[in-house]
Amino acid sequence: MRITTKGRYALRALLALAKMGEDGKMISINALSEAEGISSMFLEQIFFKLKKAGIVTSARGPGGGFTFSRPLDSLSVLEVLRASGEEMVVLPCDRKTSDCSRYGKCIAHQVIVSVNDVVNQYLDSITLQRVL
Repeated sequence: MRITTKGRYALRALLALAKMGEDGKMISINALSEAEGISSMFLEQIFFKLKKAGIVTSARGPGGGFTFSRPLDSLSVLEVLRASGEEMVVLPCDRKTSDCSRYGKCIAHQVIVSVNDVVNQYLDSITLQRVL
C-alpha cells in the first residue's frame, strides 16, 4: 500500500485546518498553503475532492475559506485518504479477483485480502481528533 503525495497533503492540510480553524473559523487555501508549504493550486484540487466528499464546506469572499462539515471525531484517516483519491489496497488484485489471470490458483490471495482489511480497519479507527 502506498499513500501518494496527494493523500499525505490532504491529511496534512486537514490537520492544519483543524489547528488554525478552531471554533469553525474559515481558513483560506492560501493560509493553509503557507502553513504547510504546499502549492495552493494543488490544495485547491485536493479541497475540491474533500468538499465533494462532504468533509469540508467552503464560503467565498472576504472571511471565506474552508471549515469542516462534521466533527473531527467523526472523520477517519481512511475517509480522508479515500476522499483525496487514494486507492487503499495492498495490491490491485486484492478485490478485483475476476480481472486476475491467477484467480482460483493463487494461494497468497487470502493473505493479501487479510492484510488489506487490517490496514483499512486500522486507518478507519483513527480519527482526526485522535491524531491531534
